[in-house]
Amino acid sequence: MNFPETLRYTKEHEWLRLEGDTAVIGITEFAQSELGDIVYVEIESVGKTLGAGEVFGTVEAVKTVSDLFLPVSGTITELNPALADAPELVNSDPYGEGWMIKLKVDNPADLEALMDAAAYKSITGE
Repeated sequence: MNFPETLRYTKEHEWLRLEGDTAVIGITEFAQSELGDIVYVEIESVGKTLGAGEVFGTVEAVKTVSDLFLPVSGTITELNPALADAPELVNSDPYGEGWMIKLKVDNPADLEALMDAAAYKSITGE
């Protein structure tokens, strides 16, 4: 399993990469492997301001549907348009082309509450 050191993680298996005051968010390699083949990503929260831990969308796999939880509070500014036609990008490149949303972060200090790669790896048992 790949857990990039440059990312922050949640116990719900989302990752976050900060680019200035914008966070790029997706699900981890561990999460996509547990879900199986992703067939649909539904995110209807663009333009909304949500708090940390709130559901920002769902991901549908062959086996199940799973909620997506926001790692930090902020306003969702963009969703990955490629996922509409190619949701399998979440499986093939979860930390790259398979990103899900971009978020204007309310308080960058909130990232301190997220896990680093070593802490996240320890909860996955990998």
